Amino acid sequence: MIGHPKALARLELVGSGVAFALMAVLARKLSAGGAGFTAGHLSVVRFVVGALVSLLVFALRPGTYRPRNYRLLVSRGISGGLVVVLYFTALARIPAGEAGMIYNLFPVIAVGMSFFTFGERPTLHLLFSLLAATAGVFLVLGQGGLSPGLGAGEVAAFASAIFAASSANIIKGMRGTDNAPTIFFFFCLAGLPVVAPFALDPWPTAPGPWLLAAGMGLSAFVAQVLMTEAYGALSVAEAAIWLQLTPISQVALAAALLGEKLAPAQLAGVALGVAGVAWGTALGQRRVPSAPRPPPP
Repeated sequence: MIGHPKALARLELVGSGVAFALMAVLARKLSAGGAGFTAGHLSVVRFVVGALVSLLVFALRPGTYRPRNYRLLVSRGISGGLVVVLYFTALARIPAGEAGMIYNLFPVIAVGMSFFTFGERPTLHLLFSLLAATAGVFLVLGQGGLSPGLGAGEVAAFASAIFAASSANIIKGMRGTDNAPTIFFFFCLAGLPVVAPFALDPWPTAPGPWLLAAGMGLSAFVAQVLMTEAYGALSVAEAAIWLQLTPISQVALAAALLGEKLAPAQLAGVALGVAGVAWGTALGQRRVPSAPRPPPP
């Protein structure tokens, strides 16, 4: 039933994964395709576009801007700024698939953090389904000729995964007090000073790449708001399973937009990843004990 909060949240994470994948593919094309955009440039574009769209949403829907927990809102922005600049740095240095494979460790790291921050204890079904989905991701991305080493790009991707896991737990902690558009606005507002020092190189002037960069910023806006909204209804562990669809979507979009080929093993990885998501959704929830029946009058 789509009206159920958890069902809607799962659909939001599917949309978020596709939008995140589109953002990554466009960022790779802009930073490694001779368009003149650096990781710092793309980070600034993402935050500026996000802030402007957020202000438009606030103007069209009065009352949407409702900040409450300023400490966590600013913390989320600083952490998110580090995530963005590190991930775009990785995309500029290593293939998009390899960067996505390393970065997408963040849902697994977030599950471990959630045990200490929220006391969440995933069921065995949820843990096994997360492992299956993650294995599918590695199968998808590991069959494309990738051979991850330990260069600057890989280190940047792994560091971005750690900060992203921290951000996921901060978002989960804020969803009881702050709505998704407000959280995203502070993400852009507090993250912009973090990434601005990395954008001091000369900026490109050609209009074509700028249109792609604007599309990248809009994709990031959609992805981030949908993910933040979904954390209000799902545990960190279940959200982690659905977020495994992001690198799978990234491989599919890279094949469609960048001409990359899909090997048979990659198709098997897609099937394994989707099966892991379905497994966790169907069997990963703790059963709530039914209330005892009242005694007969």
